[in-house]
Amino acid sequence: MAHRIITQVIFTGTRVVGRAFAEAYKQASASSQYAKAQAKAGNPGGSGSFTSNGLTLEEACKILNVKPPQNGQANMEDVMERFKKLFDVNDPQKGGSFYLQSKVLRARERIEAEVRMKEELAGREAELKEGWKPKVFKDR
Repeated sequence: MAHRIITQVIFTGTRVVGRAFAEAYKQASASSQYAKAQAKAGNPGGSGSFTSNGLTLEEACKILNVKPPQNGQANMEDVMERFKKLFDVNDPQKGGSFYLQSKVLRARERIEAEVRMKEELAGREAELKEGWKPKVFKDR
């Protein structure tokens, strides 16, 4: 009688664990296919996200309470002022939160990266507009 109960428990447990692994595999496969599709579309981190930490530009602006950059232009003085204030307020040695302090740092980095990327694109477009003009030096 005991061997029958033990056998049923083993078979039931095996079936439950097998179904869980199958479901996990399906989810991992779907996630992998989605990531491949996003990479092919030229959007490696998903819609509007930042690949290094997953922080979107909108979230970064909300964290620092600043306006989003318009056409690659942002008031970096305002961003730095808000960053310094929030970074100091959340200092763990002063009773703040390291997690919030790191979120503030990542938000500043995200905004800076967005502005830098837009500036690079604008520089490339300006160079393409005026044409490539190599600098030629003559030997005397």
